[in-house]
Amino acid sequence: MQTIAPRSGNAPGSRTAPGSRTAGHAWTGVPRLLRLLLVIVAATGAFLAGAAPASAHAALTGSDPKQGAVVPKAPDQVKLTFSEKVAMSDGSVRVLDPSGKRADTKKTTDLGSNTYGVKLRPGLPDGTFTVAYQVVSADSHPVAGAFTFSIGAPSDTKVALPDQEAGGGLVGVLYDIARYFSYAGFILVVGGAAFVLGCWPRGAGVRPVQRLVTYGWVTLTGATLALLLLRAPYTSSGKLADAFDMGKLGDVLNTKTGAALVSRLLLLAAAALFIAVLFGAYEKRTDPKEKKDLTFGLAIGGTVVAIGIAATWAMAEHASTGIQAGLAMPVDVLHLLAVAAWLGGLAALVVALYRTPSVEEAAVRRFSRVAFTSVVVLAATGLYQSWRQVGSWSALTGTSYGQLLLVKVGLVVVLVGVAYISRRWTGRIAAEAGGLAPEAAAAVVVEQRTEKPVTVPSGGADAQRSAQLARQQAAMASAREKRIRDADPHRSGLRRSVLTEAGIAVVLLAVTTILTTTEPGRTEEEAAKATSAAAAQRSGPLTLKVPFDTGGQDGKGTVQLDLDPGRTGSNALHIYVKRPNGSAFDIPEVKVSFTLESKDVGPLPVAPDHIATGHWSASGVQIPMAGDWKIAVTVRTSDIDQVTVKKNAQIG
Repeated sequence: MQTIAPRSGNAPGSRTAPGSRTAGHAWTGVPRLLRLLLVIVAATGAFLAGAAPASAHAALTGSDPKQGAVVPKAPDQVKLTFSEKVAMSDGSVRVLDPSGKRADTKKTTDLGSNTYGVKLRPGLPDGTFTVAYQVVSADSHPVAGAFTFSIGAPSDTKVALPDQEAGGGLVGVLYDIARYFSYAGFILVVGGAAFVLGCWPRGAGVRPVQRLVTYGWVTLTGATLALLLLRAPYTSSGKLADAFDMGKLGDVLNTKTGAALVSRLLLLAAAALFIAVLFGAYEKRTDPKEKKDLTFGLAIGGTVVAIGIAATWAMAEHASTGIQAGLAMPVDVLHLLAVAAWLGGLAALVVALYRTPSVEEAAVRRFSRVAFTSVVVLAATGLYQSWRQVGSWSALTGTSYGQLLLVKVGLVVVLVGVAYISRRWTGRIAAEAGGLAPEAAAAVVVEQRTEKPVTVPSGGADAQRSAQLARQQAAMASAREKRIRDADPHRSGLRRSVLTEAGIAVVLLAVTTILTTTEPGRTEEEAAKATSAAAAQRSGPLTLKVPFDTGGQDGKGTVQLDLDPGRTGSNALHIYVKRPNGSAFDIPEVKVSFTLESKDVGPLPVAPDHIATGHWSASGVQIPMAGDWKIAVTVRTSDIDQVTVKKNAQIG
């Protein structure tokens, strides 16, 4: 049978050839496979560490009262509208009065059309109120934010919101790591088992391959348990200690994501039974008919379990929300299975080439066909997913999701190119007569004929001599395998190209994991359009009432600013100055400036003209872009008495 000999230069008893590339290197003694994997892991870690925090997948597109609005009296409730359906519980929305006390009844209501309301307590004072919300979007990601509105007139507020963002901090990092390892474990256990069952049945009895699949199962199980425990602090408090709060864990189990994670754990129990049979009863079967029947049963059972595990992602993340969810979920399952068959099989092939005595060339060819089929499936399902999640060329290049998707596509193209090189090496191996070059085959025959068997002496006194002879025999076998490898450059080329594939696959998995935590381009664009439309529909000018006190004689009063239409572009500004009793009066000077700190725009000064008693105006006031503008009003009531009061307002 045609076999591919492994690299064994680091096996016990092997020697480094004089003048070799690794001689004298600082990493001498460390297996080349381990060195490359360490570099890959380090690069992946740097990639993940440098990634910006992921955006939420649902966006606040409107509210009533609107952000920055001044209403004459307190509304019965505050309404929030999101770009998609969100999970909201009592306490998810907090309305805080100027002193920081709760102004709502702590009861939220689903009003339909992705709109939710929380009722306000009666008898609220005038002033600026803060609305803080923290919910979970339909694809399982936390969403948090805050805005203000005023009753009667704006005022100072003592509200201090926490700096911790939902899904951020240490808990967010741990959750993302667990998510990455859950994908990696799924790929190893499903792809590795499929490689053994469909490409290399003899691998069921090979210990390194058994360890690979088993470690994949352990990784996926541990990561799933971690995700389940971290879910509560990830979507709410951000405190790691809450991961061990059984009450909050019970709340998680009642959510869609909690149900998906529990279902995954149950399916992993079935997967454990599958692995036990694959590496136990299946490997020991010698009767061809019995083995064929068991292969069929394992294929059916393993496929069902793999589909079920893949569905736990589809039912709780991107595929479960947005357009065509009924079609997107099975497509997502198919996409995940194709990824596992390709990359998991690739990992098993790497182990087989580097850590086993031999692997049949036929197994490599079978996997080559599986990989090609997987790439075709990935291209078809990925194209659909890209259209569904991006939706437009502008979103492909102008959103974080679209840019990451382009990086992923580039990596896939490179991976397919390297895979093509692997196929060429496989073809060259297949073209060789007997699987070895003639010189190598002759050398092996001569060596096998001249090699003397090792006789192990009996008796306890000769135990040391027996161990020494056994080590010599192992060294001779290792040297023989090394000669075979060195005599056949095709196999070395195949190992290098397959290992390169595996390295690219690790980085590709990192990009894919980040994509699952990034707001889809289609959603981001739709949310931006909805927000712009809501701002455009606002009626009436922006009105701000700012009390002032310069400390001098006749130095108290109120400045009212009317900005019409209160949107980006050209606006008309009217300023009215009144005494505490409401009568208009003149002051020596009043000035206004606009600053958008988030974009480093401004201050943009405005010098209004005096029109009538207590009335100033300016036309053509340009607001270049929408945002939370800081408006500074400077009032001078005498030659020495002056004060500047600042207020924030959403414009545009």
